[in-house]
Amino acid sequence: MGHAGTRLARLILAIAAAISSGISACAADAADVAARMHRGMNVLDDDPFWRDPAAARLQPRHFAALRAADFDTVRINLHLMEHADASGVPDARQISALDKLVEAGLAAGETIILDNHDDQICSRDAEDCRARLRRLWGFLAPHYAQSPERLLFEILNEPQGALTAPVWNSMLREILTLIRASNPARVVVVGPTDMNSTGALPSLGLPPDSNILVTVHYYAPIRFTLQGARWVPSAKDEINIDWGSDADVAAMVRDFDRVQRWSDDRHRPVFLGEFGVYEKAPMAARTRWIASAARIAEAHGLPWAYWQMDTDFAAYDFGRDAWVQPVLKALVP
Repeated sequence: MGHAGTRLARLILAIAAAISSGISACAADAADVAARMHRGMNVLDDDPFWRDPAAARLQPRHFAALRAADFDTVRINLHLMEHADASGVPDARQISALDKLVEAGLAAGETIILDNHDDQICSRDAEDCRARLRRLWGFLAPHYAQSPERLLFEILNEPQGALTAPVWNSMLREILTLIRASNPARVVVVGPTDMNSTGALPSLGLPPDSNILVTVHYYAPIRFTLQGARWVPSAKDEINIDWGSDADVAAMVRDFDRVQRWSDDRHRPVFLGEFGVYEKAPMAARTRWIASAARIAEAHGLPWAYWQMDTDFAAYDFGRDAWVQPVLKALVP
């Protein structure tokens, strides 16, 4: 190639680099995305979708209903690992149906979080989990690579059990690297071990990546929020436990103060990905707790997503196709 050709090639490379730099500069980081998130809802966890997508209670039209009720964020709880084939590729029918839900959510103006909710599978064997995560995100990340920035990936819900802090910190970096190969600027949601508990935040080790949104879950005190839940040994026999004294509220404020200090000290935005009260709690106390958690999170600058739209924490009655009004009013006054 002659001198003119060389100069032309260099010019083309320089222009390409400038365009690439401009795109990167315009891409929203996690703090920008979090600032646009406010009130959210968890969906699809206990839905018949996971047995048969055609039988799903959650339909694409419900995303417009969520937006009309002032929820701007939807965390879609995925159980794709559970139904993957032997090679780890998710079920094609579920992916096709999921695509329609994602499309409907984005069209409704929602921020959508694809939350890998197969934490129980991952809690048993760390190396099996690592392999499964690589296969799952090796499929999902390229599949959704061209989606708008309002689509977020959550690597794994509530790491626990075999996923100790050192194991999880190593694993999340590995999966993040895999995701970045096809989604260099996608916001990825990551939480600490101990089921994303606020107390485990100091153990979370993150790489220097500005497109990470940290998540925590909040159900304190469990004796109240999960009273009567058969799967919680410490709360399954509790009944008619009240909540809402000045001391109760002050304890909640202190918990969120600690989260905010962690966020400020590390310059990391935090998302309250789950909070809620099981249906067996007295409704008046239940709605006091829900309203307090939502308002206190907001006062601390945390966007949130309630657990959950359906079943035993329900904010929505799919049988009547209507909101559970006391819960809705607690969430959106």
